[in-house]
Amino acid sequence: MEKICGKVNVKLGDHIDTDMISSNQFSKGKGYGPKDWAECCLRVADRDFPEKMAAGGGGILVVGVNFGCGSSRESAPTSIQMCGAKAIIGEEFARIFYRSAINLGLVCIEAPGITASADVGDQLEVDPATGIIYNWTKDLTIQGSPIPANLVQQFEAGGLMPYLQDKLGIRKKED
Repeated sequence: MEKICGKVNVKLGDHIDTDMISSNQFSKGKGYGPKDWAECCLRVADRDFPEKMAAGGGGILVVGVNFGCGSSRESAPTSIQMCGAKAIIGEEFARIFYRSAINLGLVCIEAPGITASADVGDQLEVDPATGIIYNWTKDLTIQGSPIPANLVQQFEAGGLMPYLQDKLGIRKKED
């Protein structure tokens, strides 16, 4: 698995639930698809989240404990991914959100102490295979939980569905 390098574009606090991530409050008059979800993503927590996350071609989201709690909306991790997030590094993730993100190919690393160790603007290097996060801005190494070995092939394929399509030999090849 390749390392992910990027800037922390947004940092959020604790207990951000899926209703805040994928809120109906901002979806009035919009369509219902991943690009539409991205336009509304996390605006409850940070009104400018989509623009901040997309800045510079996308970046890293740092979050506190219990991120993604609440209902099992697949639109929540999808919308964050569509905003340009390369990875989410959090103190702790809600189990259903974590697994949904993993299934979509969105890297989520649990790293206790990350909110005290990384700030908006910091340049990070994340190794999903080892869980090691290096903060180039602060010359600091944080040990997070690696992506489980049995899921590495799934990530490399781009998520659960592409992985299964490859395994079954039914994936459409791009020209």
